[in-house]
Amino acid sequence: MYQLMLILHVLGATVWTGGHLVLAITILPQALRRRDAELILSFESRYERVGIPALVIQVVTGIWLAFRMLPDPAAWFGFETDVASHIGVKLLLLLLTAAFAVDARMRIIPHLRAETLPSLAWHIIPVTIFSVLFVVVGVGLGTGGIL
Repeated sequence: MYQLMLILHVLGATVWTGGHLVLAITILPQALRRRDAELILSFESRYERVGIPALVIQVVTGIWLAFRMLPDPAAWFGFETDVASHIGVKLLLLLLTAAFAVDARMRIIPHLRAETLPSLAWHIIPVTIFSVLFVVVGVGLGTGGIL
């Protein structure tokens, strides 16, 4: 069961991080240059069909994996061991991702136009960085720790 959960977790991370890298590196610069919000909206509408399920899979499998590695959730934010530190950092990254996503979804995307593209960029770039950090921290956890 562990291997299946880890595979699903990594596949979810691949979709989530890959999608955000494509958005941040190719779509966003093009949209900003052209001042064309539709490029972002078009990408988002297609990507969310796979991106959101990938994120849900990561959250579910991540919690399962965290319980398996450290059965006491109170210890997840204790930062007293390498495992606890990695789990705690990943949960903090998840909270930051959720905060940026909710803010963008509620405040910016409903009114997205050329003038508001820079505000959205200030959300896309951090979420992309968080997604890469998720991978880095996860690999660190699986290879002996980086924290």
